[in-house]
Amino acid sequence: QLQFVESGGGLVQPGGSLRLSCAASGFTLDGMTIGWFRQAPGKEREGLSCVRSDGKTNYVDSEKGRFTISRDNAKNTVFLQMNSLKPEDTAIYYCARDPSLLSCRNGVDGAFDYWGQGTQVTVSS
Repeated sequence: QLQFVESGGGLVQPGGSLRLSCAASGFTLDGMTIGWFRQAPGKEREGLSCVRSDGKTNYVDSEKGRFTISRDNAKNTVFLQMNSLKPEDTAIYYCARDPSLLSCRNGVDGAFDYWGQGTQVTVSS
């Protein structure tokens, strides 16, 4: 059975940090591109970052420097470290997979075919 579970969200004050986790079961991540996305209330879903099977990464220009994506293939998990959080970062954060070899080349692009349920991040004082 294929399962994708995000965790690590919650309430944090401005300037704080969170580390989100995306744990997979039923398939292995080491041959896939994994992306992190978010959707704020009333806005379209936004791609934040992706990591390819060869380890190369891409980030949305507006967030590069605050967010860092990484993967631990032994644990079948991908992480998103978020620092210097702002109220406008408040959103539901999702991870997704792309089994092709064509994604995450010039941006957070790809054919993501399976998504997790999301984890809520709220940045407020």
